[in-house]
Amino acid sequence: MTGAPKVRVKRLPEKQVDDPTVLAEILRAGVLAHLAAVVDGQPYVLPVAYAPWSDGIVLHGSNASRLFRHLASGAPTCATITLLDGLVYARSAFESSMEYRSAMLFGSAVQLTGDRKAAALRALSDHLLPDRWEHIRPPSEKEDKATMVLHLQPDSWSVKVGSGFADEAPADLELLGHVWAGRVPLSTTAGPAIPDPTSAAHGTPVPAHVADIANGPN
Repeated sequence: MTGAPKVRVKRLPEKQVDDPTVLAEILRAGVLAHLAAVVDGQPYVLPVAYAPWSDGIVLHGSNASRLFRHLASGAPTCATITLLDGLVYARSAFESSMEYRSAMLFGSAVQLTGDRKAAALRALSDHLLPDRWEHIRPPSEKEDKATMVLHLQPDSWSVKVGSGFADEAPADLELLGHVWAGRVPLSTTAGPAIPDPTSAAHGTPVPAHVADIANGPN
């Protein structure tokens, strides 16, 4: 995505980031988007796996999903991706907060079909389960018909980043300087790979593409 965002942050505007490369970094780092829409006057927010793709993101769900059918009709939506990076401890409850990177994408989604749908599904697999596609059965015709893939190429976007230590009042620093304050980083890490009963019964070793994720970076 190129260009500056059209949506301005009103609450703590100094945390807004207009650099599209930061947006791209957030989209590459995340795997879960919260997708919002209003259906028959009722607002809904649905957590959906996503992947960066073709100047936007792709999402997949069931063809029977009311929300996905609504979005496929061209209804406006907002997809939010949030990465929680840490807890910020201050000397007051008011200034205590979190470190985060958050992106909001605004626009209307388009339903993909044919080769573009197949490419988007491959991109989703590669984003969520790197290198897995080469080792598994591809979707059957029945599975393909049951699956809807949406492409959201946003009309506008907004990125907000909270980082650093708490911005505390001088009076708190003077009176409560002896109270500990700082940051506690948070991260999502993979654990050891656990075979399902069939793999365990066959003694199937953990493949390299899974071990790479489960063991983490060296």
